[in-house]
Amino acid sequence: MKFTDPKKLQAHLDKRGTTIAKKNVVTVVTRATMMVERTVQESIKQKGTGRTYSRAGLPPHIASAAGEPPATDEGFLGQNITMNVTSKPDGSVVGQVISASPYSKALEYGTVNMQPRPFMHPAFQKNKNKIFNLFKKQGIIK
Repeated sequence: MKFTDPKKLQAHLDKRGTTIAKKNVVTVVTRATMMVERTVQESIKQKGTGRTYSRAGLPPHIASAAGEPPATDEGFLGQNITMNVTSKPDGSVVGQVISASPYSKALEYGTVNMQPRPFMHPAFQKNKNKIFNLFKKQGIIK
């Protein structure tokens, strides 16, 4: 490209800088979202320390204790955890870790019959400082 008008050159550089900055934001949000998803997956693969349930024809299941992440049994919860990163028209970038299991809400927040077994919010909290440092390192925040 050849620019003879300094204003056109500046406009081109501004546009390119915005594109590069937006790409950095998408990359950082994607990395941050992947970190949280990985932590969620790791937390639910831990062995439970709660009550042991006998099951006909199956090995016993050791449940998680209240306040611990849910203890996996057959892997359904982990198989239904995904992530999504979306760039919005207003320039914002949203990273989501999604649990599509029908009992995710009951595990995370509890029910009248069961204390919470949080696994999503603690995963974010565990990674919060790392995420902040990623944004800082890329110059997205100061």
